[in-house]
Amino acid sequence: MKILMFGWEFPPFNQGGLGTACHGLTKGLVNQGHAVTFVLPKAKDVDANTHVNLVVADNVSFDKSTIKVKEVDSLLHAYMDSTTYSEKFETYSNYSHNKKPSADDIYGKDLFHEVSRFSQKAGVIAAFEDFEVIHAHDWMTYGAGIRAKQVSGKPLVVHVHATEFDRTGGNGVNQAVYDIERKGMHLADSIIAVSNYTKEMVVKHYGIPPDKVSVVHNSVAFNDDSFAQNNDFKIKKHDKIVLFLGRITLQKGPDYFLQVAKMISENDDNVKFIVAGSGDMEGGMINKAAELGISDKVLFAGFLRGKEIDKAFSMADVYVMPSVSEPFGITPLEAIRNGTPCVISKQSGVSEVLRNCFKVDFWDTKKMADMVMGILKYDSLNHTMKENAIGEIKTFSWDKSAQNCAEVYQNTINQFGVNN
Repeated sequence: MKILMFGWEFPPFNQGGLGTACHGLTKGLVNQGHAVTFVLPKAKDVDANTHVNLVVADNVSFDKSTIKVKEVDSLLHAYMDSTTYSEKFETYSNYSHNKKPSADDIYGKDLFHEVSRFSQKAGVIAAFEDFEVIHAHDWMTYGAGIRAKQVSGKPLVVHVHATEFDRTGGNGVNQAVYDIERKGMHLADSIIAVSNYTKEMVVKHYGIPPDKVSVVHNSVAFNDDSFAQNNDFKIKKHDKIVLFLGRITLQKGPDYFLQVAKMISENDDNVKFIVAGSGDMEGGMINKAAELGISDKVLFAGFLRGKEIDKAFSMADVYVMPSVSEPFGITPLEAIRNGTPCVISKQSGVSEVLRNCFKVDFWDTKKMADMVMGILKYDSLNHTMKENAIGEIKTFSWDKSAQNCAEVYQNTINQFGVNN
């Protein structure tokens, strides 16, 4: 099967789980003999430090006969909002000063103009590519998927990795983003959701019939050194380490992590806390740690990528994911892959598939702190959770996720032919 896929990030320069999922799914599809053309935005002529989107075909570890990566010149990147787009636009304008053409000539004046411009370019690509089905990941690419469908007459599958209700916690939903999400879901021929939790969101908030939505859970990739069976990475330390790793934004619940850190610090002076990531709440979190009197206990490590992420997980004694609304959440699987037990929010998709971890409501910080302290205190509990969880996720596979996606494609193509 030939798939035209639209995404907004792809490793190694991805900012979150969406890029990881795109990489895993495309690799799984290729392993099963499918051909993928992956289209994503990429800003050209900008220093690598000012944008996050990689993708040069020579750097992709797939056979070029089965997967191609196409770049659309754009400032879009993952998890972008109107404010960050404006900042990017201004940065590029300054960078390209006295050069022709300028940012004003190339890019949309705001985020939504740029999303629209990306969609128009997607239509041009769709007119010349050979494919059977279109797959669009999340709201920035839904317009591209719709335009490709209009141009080609081929069926459209949209993949919901997150909704505006997840990103905002249901407060202050951006109407323009919501409208794009809703339009994409209604014009799509099929919808893939990353969890039953997300499917319920789609049905409840976007008016989508349940039978239009298929659930395909994410997975985790392994390699020869995936599992930290030994303690080579463990710091020879007196203090224990509790880790938060993710975007420092409302959806991920970093403020609840600090509340947990405060409670644990009051009971055990030998625990340190690492906050790894970046986001709009980062400055406030640093100030909050000082207000709580735990600034000497909390290390803000900044944004990590690649092997730095695995090293952080391996160094930690416990990983905590206190997300307010997490459509899936790949990070607990990555933590377990590196031999670190987890405490995760019940408000997450990964809690549907992961048994060997502690699960708690994100707002119940007292219970969350007790769970973390139990893992830190009792070596037998720590060891049992670690061993059982590693055994569990060894059964996970991106190939299985890709196979489920391929079944959605085929069913959609069959149904599309009947309806058209």
